[in-house]
Amino acid sequence: MEKKPQVIAKEKEVAELQELFAKSGAAILTDYRGISVAEDVKLRAKMRAAGIDYRVAKNTLLKLACNNYGSTDLDNYLNGPTAVAFADDPVAAAKVISDFIRESKKTKIKAALLTGKLIDPADVEALAKLPAREVLLANVAGAFAAPMASFAGVASAMLRQLVTVVDKVREQKSA
Repeated sequence: MEKKPQVIAKEKEVAELQELFAKSGAAILTDYRGISVAEDVKLRAKMRAAGIDYRVAKNTLLKLACNNYGSTDLDNYLNGPTAVAFADDPVAAAKVISDFIRESKKTKIKAALLTGKLIDPADVEALAKLPAREVLLANVAGAFAAPMASFAGVASAMLRQLVTVVDKVREQKSA
């Protein structure tokens, strides 16, 4: 028996969503109720610019995809209008969503999966307050470089002192 086109389309969407759950570092669920079309277009543009895949999907399909991925943690949050932001960089996704919520005051974060672990909206807000990845990497590099710079300064000072002492000894012997 041949499958109906609607069934094939839903199976394809579940497979795509499952793949997104598997390859993304974070999946943030939002309730998009009350967002105007203009606001949605603006949000999607910000998501695209940040490299975030933003999808609106039926809860049953999201549940199937998430369960096939191996997690049932989001099942309790899949009710009402649901959109999911899939991102490799969880901080960037949290920042874009939190900024949008702060500006529009019309949507809310339901929950999120961060590398397969359930986190609540407060944790997503905490992620949004973290500095950008580049800033964190610069801080780590600076922390590693600081002791080396101090050592180089001390070694340089010791060499200067040695040269000064040798120069003084040379002056005394030549006098």
